[in-house]
Amino acid sequence: MHFYLPIAEMSANVLLFFSMGFVIGFVSGMVGVGGGFLTTPLLIFLGIPSTVAVGTGAAPVVASSVSGAMAQWRRNNVDLKMGTVLLLGGIIGALIGVQVVKWLNRIGQFDFFVSVCYVTFLGVIGALMLIESINTLRQVKAGETKKRRAEHHYWIHRMPLKMRFHRSKLYISAIPPFAIGTFVGFLSGIMGVGGGFILVPAMIYILRMPTNVAVGTSLFQIVFVASATTILHATENKSVDIILALLLMVGGVIGAQLGAIVGQKLNGAQLRFALAALVLLVAVRMAWGLVVKPSELYSLAIITGKN
Repeated sequence: MHFYLPIAEMSANVLLFFSMGFVIGFVSGMVGVGGGFLTTPLLIFLGIPSTVAVGTGAAPVVASSVSGAMAQWRRNNVDLKMGTVLLLGGIIGALIGVQVVKWLNRIGQFDFFVSVCYVTFLGVIGALMLIESINTLRQVKAGETKKRRAEHHYWIHRMPLKMRFHRSKLYISAIPPFAIGTFVGFLSGIMGVGGGFILVPAMIYILRMPTNVAVGTSLFQIVFVASATTILHATENKSVDIILALLLMVGGVIGAQLGAIVGQKLNGAQLRFALAALVLLVAVRMAWGLVVKPSELYSLAIITGKN
């Protein structure tokens, strides 16, 4: 069964995009990311224009993140205070990111820019997470225990505006979480992602949050940042295809619930390994698209000059 996408201006298969939403939702629930780092590239691979893929990609992230966040909330894995600080920064970052997308579209450089962003961020973060998770799994297999040291001179502890985050068992400055949230929000606006592939590692390795709480809090923040990003893209860039977004949402909600069940059976190192592997696979595929010779060397486009 096929249907027409009015914003993307192309015909699409219902089952294909429903299945895509299901897989992305499953990943979201399992490893605590919004799934946008999969949604946007997959939409581009399937022929959706980059601007529409970025704008629409943030919408199903909202649905899958809501479903995943609810499952994590029931397990008491959400730090509301930390999530609020991250969210405030995320909204500001998203506002800036959407305006940058608008400017890049105007000068005709958005397609190349978004591909480079995916290859760079996914490649670096995926490699670092993969190395760390493999080392942790090896230590566990060898029967070694690695206790986290109480770093009294850790740089975050020397910063002002300290807050106590009870669920995360942290007493740190609010500046680093706010800055991380702003950066993730900016990427959300630029790349159409929830930002969990950066947010979760940042909370674990920089803020030193427990893995399970980082996963739940990430989903909480992503719900609102992805919602704001979708609204901004729809109003500023007119690039959100509602029909496509709804189809991805339905599959995503179902998949997220199943993913949360599977994720509960895996330990922190296994979850990080699974996320790292997925991140690297997407990075490799995006990099291939940058270097492979295209089937058509030239394309024609009409530039109207409209904003």
